[in-house]
Amino acid sequence: MANSAIRILFLADTHLGIDMPLRPRIARRRRGPDFFANYERALQAAHDHRVHAVIHGGDVFYRSRVPAKLVHAGFAPLKRVADAGIPVYVVPGNHERSAIPFPMLAEHPRIHIFDRPRTFTAEWEGVRVAIAGFPFCRRGVRGAFRSLLGQTEWRGVGADVNLLCVHQCFEGATVGPKDFTFRYTDDVVRAGDVPPPFAAVLTGHIHRHQVLTADLRGRPLPTPVLYPGSIERTSFAERDEAKGYLVLQVEPGADRGGILKQWTFHRLPARPMVLVDVEANGVEFGALQTLLTDAIAEAPADAVLRIRVRGVPAPTAFAALRAAHVRGLAPATMNVEVVLVDVEPPGRKD
Repeated sequence: MANSAIRILFLADTHLGIDMPLRPRIARRRRGPDFFANYERALQAAHDHRVHAVIHGGDVFYRSRVPAKLVHAGFAPLKRVADAGIPVYVVPGNHERSAIPFPMLAEHPRIHIFDRPRTFTAEWEGVRVAIAGFPFCRRGVRGAFRSLLGQTEWRGVGADVNLLCVHQCFEGATVGPKDFTFRYTDDVVRAGDVPPPFAAVLTGHIHRHQVLTADLRGRPLPTPVLYPGSIERTSFAERDEAKGYLVLQVEPGADRGGILKQWTFHRLPARPMVLVDVEANGVEFGALQTLLTDAIAEAPADAVLRIRVRGVPAPTAFAALRAAHVRGLAPATMNVEVVLVDVEPPGRKD
């Protein structure tokens, strides 16, 4: 094992298909291509970093019922990676309801899907690696975790490096602008329940990149838990978060199931998300249009912009808030929406 370092590219929560209708009724910029572009960038890095494997931590797609055309497009980049000799491992997530849709479209001799609790093995650089995992557990994972892990039969493999790949919440993970912390509920795994003979837990589901190394009391975890986060911002709760993927380096470790020697977060070019409040109580059409135009002008040209209109505008002003009208004020490179905070808009929906 002269050169025993194993390099793995880890990404998750790609949510392919979001805002990407097959037959769009409105001509406007869509978010879907943003996700596919970063997906391609992340997978290109598998070649650039000369990794031994790619692991996808779940939520390849944005929901479970998607057209076969989308599944074909989503797995085509993974198949190109696999065709280049790099094996790919995929954990179905909650958005896929724990199963890859149209699984026959994902078939490839080097693409391995955790369609049930199981362990895949491989050997790279003279190092035997076991990758255990199971699809997203929808209910009661806190109580079921040890049983699910046992069902993977990872203990009988006898590998130099053990990795666990899942799509779950773990204690201590944080989300949102107020840093909500997941703690003791039934859908949250105790990080301390992962046995020491694992080099790392690789998991999706939480969209913020983070690495958990201590439990809720500050005690060191026997196994670090790594979230790469989503590859693009999916909601305004993520507007301040960096997006990207991880490249890991693991090595054998005596009686330890391997050691996570290094991890590096690589940022992807996520779209800026801008949230603007406009005070419009009693404001007439012309004045409100000026407020909207100013808010749009101050945002980056490629922003995903949300304008929150507070107060009750004058009856004549509501025409300025129609979606088509607002889109006409913004550059074609921008996504813009208006949210009325204090009143329902009258008339028909746009």
